[in-house]
Amino acid sequence: MRASPADLVITGCTVLVHDEEERIGFRPDAAIVVRDRVIEAVTTAAEVRELPAVERIEAHGQVAMPGLINCHTHAPMTLLRGLAEDLPIEEWFNGVVWPVESNLTGDDVESGARLACAEMIRGGVTCFADHYFHMDKVAAVVAECGLRAHLGEAYFSSQGPEGRERSAEFALRHRGSADGRITTALAPHAPYTVTDADLAATAELARTHGLPVHLHAAENRDQTDASLARHGLTPIEVLDRTGLLDTDLLIAHGTGIIERDLPLLARTGGRTAVATAPRGYLRFAWPATTPVRALRAAGVPVGLATDGAASNNCLDVWESMTLTALIQKATESDPRWLTSRQALHHATLQSARAVGLGGSVGSIAPGRRADIILVDLTGPHTQPVHDLAATLVHSARASDVRTTVVDGRILMRDRHLLTLDLPAVVGELGRRLPALTDRGHGRRIQEYDT
Repeated sequence: MRASPADLVITGCTVLVHDEEERIGFRPDAAIVVRDRVIEAVTTAAEVRELPAVERIEAHGQVAMPGLINCHTHAPMTLLRGLAEDLPIEEWFNGVVWPVESNLTGDDVESGARLACAEMIRGGVTCFADHYFHMDKVAAVVAECGLRAHLGEAYFSSQGPEGRERSAEFALRHRGSADGRITTALAPHAPYTVTDADLAATAELARTHGLPVHLHAAENRDQTDASLARHGLTPIEVLDRTGLLDTDLLIAHGTGIIERDLPLLARTGGRTAVATAPRGYLRFAWPATTPVRALRAAGVPVGLATDGAASNNCLDVWESMTLTALIQKATESDPRWLTSRQALHHATLQSARAVGLGGSVGSIAPGRRADIILVDLTGPHTQPVHDLAATLVHSARASDVRTTVVDGRILMRDRHLLTLDLPAVVGELGRRLPALTDRGHGRRIQEYDT
């Protein structure tokens, strides 16, 4: 290590590390050295005792982890948290959510995105994949607050060719912005709201411009059954027919993926991944969940997600990790699957791969971007620690995150947000709520008929 001051030194912590075979391990009494937004070294606390640093964090009793990644959400939907409760999904979509969303202005979306980013920073999320409208506003919030994000402007075929063109224009204009923290994707909504012609045109745009694609597909088994009845094809087979499986593709949910889809997903021409958000599936009483074990056997990364707060009520990736582990055990009737270490792998490296960042984030190692969180395990609910991986997955909570670092910049220290004024964000949101929840106009963005 160089003798000149490091930008940041974190010392005295236990560091979650991956070995050469990507197995999860823990390095006690360790230190992390950050320089020029990159992790320079993971070493011992003794080694850095005399090393000068611009910022220094003493992290005894804490675990340093790669920042969590929310692989599929609609950040501005924090505006709708708790608005449509205890409803079947069709009524939830068509009767409440879409009529309200037709009210939203760009300023409303910005307000919701600020609240979402504050929640995610406080919960140890350092990167999120967002799929929504007015995404220029979301990109501006990301640039300001310091998070990393993978953003796509959603579109429907009902918007005409302008929707697809706007999605492509956004992706090309914002790719690499916010000092490189923003990556972008084309964002058709789903095979049941976007025509085959538009899906094929999106695949061509993706290949021409080197852009990934982020969409909903096979969200639940009803969608798969409806697609089979109408087209004789599953939603995944529709993606294959339209060329999207030859692009770098992030599929949201996939609880309707069935056995005949797996060979297609195993031999895609691009990087295909699935994002799972189990809390929403429980809420809507879907009979199945994302087939994580089968997808993993097919070589498809499965990242963790929350979906939007209108359906999930929170943006807590810790909860998604816990629920994924528990639901997979129940679904597979096997307590040996998903183990705590496997769950941590999905929360770190697999989530990074899902959003196309597997080469730069997802692990704490020299050369990786310095996206790091510190988790305090001194509370009574995390003691004693017999198995550190199990403590992190099944005992720790989002509120145990003490410090959040993205690209070497401290966004939260000792639970204090440094880049967002939370009281101001909440106050602004309160002023907007009466207009947001007015559904008297009766307008809808899109009628869902899956």
